[in-house]
Amino acid sequence: MILTYHGHSCFKLKGKLGTVVVDPFSSSVGFSMPNLSADIVTISHDNSSHNNSSAVSGTSRRKKPFVVNNLGEYEVGGISVFGVKSAQVSKDAEEEKRENRIFTIIIDGIRVCHLGELGHELTAETIKEIGAVDILLVPVGGVYTINAKQAVAAVKSLEPGYVVPMHFKTSAHDAGKFGELQELSEFVKEFGAEKVETVDKLKVEKDRLPEEKELVIIERT
Repeated sequence: MILTYHGHSCFKLKGKLGTVVVDPFSSSVGFSMPNLSADIVTISHDNSSHNNSSAVSGTSRRKKPFVVNNLGEYEVGGISVFGVKSAQVSKDAEEEKRENRIFTIIIDGIRVCHLGELGHELTAETIKEIGAVDILLVPVGGVYTINAKQAVAAVKSLEPGYVVPMHFKTSAHDAGKFGELQELSEFVKEFGAEKVETVDKLKVEKDRLPEEKELVIIERT
């Protein structure tokens, strides 16, 4: 399976049986999403920075992507997707909590968990529902999601093989909307990794997963 990062919370997972795009965004984030095609699109919540499924085209297997924007279990062309309910903001926030869907995608036998715009620490029940995780795609910027410290706690609770950060401040983001996000460096420092690998894509094989969790930064393409 090949994992590429396209900015904000958007990833593309390309496996032997098909392709999945997660949380495609509109140009409202401050930059444009590249032309992507997929068999499946997952949407963590209804916001233009995460739900632009119309921008993703189909493939030779499917004329239009199968869009997963609700909780439940799905199986499309040998790829499995299941969602776990969570919220975007913490329980202590004055703002009313809005649903966030945590999706685990099983592709080429690899379990990829995308935490979406998670805004609170994971409960024991949610951790149990998610189950085993090979690759964790975790928001780290705070404000709309968990911050760097909370992200590290999520990593420790799920114990994935690979940890891939997302949803952090960059110079390309719209400063008015995302200027208060934490930068990636804050998460890297909190994580405490001695060595951090930066790659243009992450190639993963089920029988070659790391024995201990490994932080990987994927450059935006």
